[in-house]
Amino acid sequence: MAVVLMALNVQAQHKKKERKGEFYFSWGYNKEWYTHSTVHVIQPGIGNNYKLVGVEAHDHIGWDEGLFRIALTIPQYNYRLGYIFDKEHGWGWEINFDHTKYIIANQNAHVVGTLNNRQVDTSVAFNSANGFYWWLNNGANFLLFNLTKRWHFYQSPSSKVKIDLFAKGGVGPVVPHVQNELFGVQNDPHFQLGGWNIGTEGDIRATFFKNVYLEYGNKLDFASYSGLRLANGTARQSFGTYEMILSLGVTFPMGHRKS
Repeated sequence: MAVVLMALNVQAQHKKKERKGEFYFSWGYNKEWYTHSTVHVIQPGIGNNYKLVGVEAHDHIGWDEGLFRIALTIPQYNYRLGYIFDKEHGWGWEINFDHTKYIIANQNAHVVGTLNNRQVDTSVAFNSANGFYWWLNNGANFLLFNLTKRWHFYQSPSSKVKIDLFAKGGVGPVVPHVQNELFGVQNDPHFQLGGWNIGTEGDIRATFFKNVYLEYGNKLDFASYSGLRLANGTARQSFGTYEMILSLGVTFPMGHRKS
């Protein structure tokens, strides 16, 4: 009987020590692959309404160019700010931001539509030497407001190592930095709210000594950009992204203790 009472007392003390929620923050870097995309250019004042059809693009990771010699925010980076409000069932929310760079590659681009008030269906050599570039190079910038779900996968007997699985999904705005040159005419480079995106992510998180964690994630995102300001007009495009992410973070309990 005494042993049972002691066990109940220990369990009660453990419940008193447990917090209701858990806050976390991480910083990391990423690598992307993009689907082909069509850029629709609308410049009514100069008689242009054409499409660059099925163009290829690539990222610019930056973190392979001497990470500790440049500012942390120059390479492709990401951060996560989240709160697990239901620790028993693993539900939480998260602000999820990815600074990704999108650069249309040098290629022969198919141009179809109206150019200088004339119908065209042709190809152009899309490269800066020929008066063409299209950069979201200070960021395609995906911002998501996610609902998250955590599953405990493993915990060492000493509780010094814990492995969790996360699923995340949400929607939010894109905040691109738009810089381009089309047919030799440059725009004024700028940041803007430029559309929306939707994404889903799966992560594995290894937490050490209860508060420090390393997280590896795979993410799928679809972004629709609109109203991108050009010289004499606007443009729109949509593309999908596959992203790999590695982050270092900290986590700690928040909220009132359970009674």
